[in-house]
Amino acid sequence: MRSFWSEPFLWIHLAGLAALPIFLGLCWLGLAVGSPLLPVWLEVFLVGAAGIVPVLWMQWFRPFYIFSILVVAVKPQNLTNAQQRILAGFKSRLNQGLALFLAILLAVILWQLYRFSPLAASVAPFPPQWRLAGLLLAAGAFLASNLFLQVPASVLAVLLTPESELAARQPHVLDKVGFDFTIAGWQVDRILPAFAEAGDKPKPEEGDGI
Repeated sequence: MRSFWSEPFLWIHLAGLAALPIFLGLCWLGLAVGSPLLPVWLEVFLVGAAGIVPVLWMQWFRPFYIFSILVVAVKPQNLTNAQQRILAGFKSRLNQGLALFLAILLAVILWQLYRFSPLAASVAPFPPQWRLAGLLLAAGAFLASNLFLQVPASVLAVLLTPESELAARQPHVLDKVGFDFTIAGWQVDRILPAFAEAGDKPKPEEGDGI
């Protein structure tokens, strides 16, 4: 087993994949409300753009900061050297390519959900005349679907990194974490118990007091 597999934040965010079917189901139900108000291609485009663009932009330019849970995040200056190396893996070309592939895959899935949405008309959450509310639900659920696929997939890519490659990787510069990653939530010193060895803690800057 790779040593960095003991990092709990990786597994917590990988487990988020379990929420994907739930949000895709909500998107399907939203699309099942009423009859189209706009041309089919435009409705699909609007829902797709609302769900895909924000998450794809984030994963390409400022990937999700995985050392966080819900509304709290570990302060970047408290990351260990191993966590800094893990974080650097999310800025790779591989993860960018993976994000683009998954965005295309989800766009195809959205089209299929739209095509088969009439099958769910009998269990739609709103009356037929509330088509706009249904589209808003679909867009919000599709955005969540993208988030709960893109982030776990990027985590999986990091988990599959060879041990030697991770060890040779330069730790991500702490001062740049806030600019290079999307940090959601209140920043705190610690969320989970520390599993790293004492020697793996960030080294103090030169000139710092003892």
